[in-house]
Amino acid sequence: MTKLRTLAATSAALVLLAACATPSSTTGPTSFFITSVGSGKGADLGGLAGADAHCQRLATAGAASNSSKTWRAYLSTPPTFAAGTTPAIAATNARDRIGAGPWFNAKGMLIARDLTHLHNGNNLAKETALDERGNVVKGRGDQPNEHDILTGSRADGTAFAPQTDTTCKSWTSATDGSAIVGHHDRIGPLPENWAKSWNFSHQTVGCSQEALVRTGGSGRFYCFAAN
Repeated sequence: MTKLRTLAATSAALVLLAACATPSSTTGPTSFFITSVGSGKGADLGGLAGADAHCQRLATAGAASNSSKTWRAYLSTPPTFAAGTTPAIAATNARDRIGAGPWFNAKGMLIARDLTHLHNGNNLAKETALDERGNVVKGRGDQPNEHDILTGSRADGTAFAPQTDTTCKSWTSATDGSAIVGHHDRIGPLPENWAKSWNFSHQTVGCSQEALVRTGGSGRFYCFAAN
């Protein structure tokens, strides 16, 4: 009987410790959001620097506590080949720009613990992939559908080869080219995994604002706090 009581007390203590530890691992300050608005110029975001600045502005407007964080857009750019005296430029991978995690949405809900979790088993869905003010972003079935989120990335968060434009000329074109998008609501026209991917679903039909709208988007992108 004494042994049973000891085991019961030990179990209760472990449960209490686990309960105390859980909140710190599942809730936290805002470190992830979808932009409430795009650049207004289609996929021309002013390059990566312009996209990062857009994230920073929206984060500061969303909550004063976010202004001290360094915000990065989850966007990749492809490498470029050397040409004449111009040296080659290495690719920029979205996953390498956003820090190590964990990341939480504007309501303190855990999005991903780390880069591995973000790219395999994250908690992104329409209900959790909120904008900087904590608002739900319209998805498939809403009017208008805005579930196309610009990424220019593969499913693992890396850039594509340069032969095909997947980033609207490294996020500087609102005319020629196309861009890879993901679906924040994890819903697609088909049941295959690619159709439901948050970061790698399909290419847009162009880079203009009208072209992005036509395929189910509005020029929004993901922002992560890198620190």
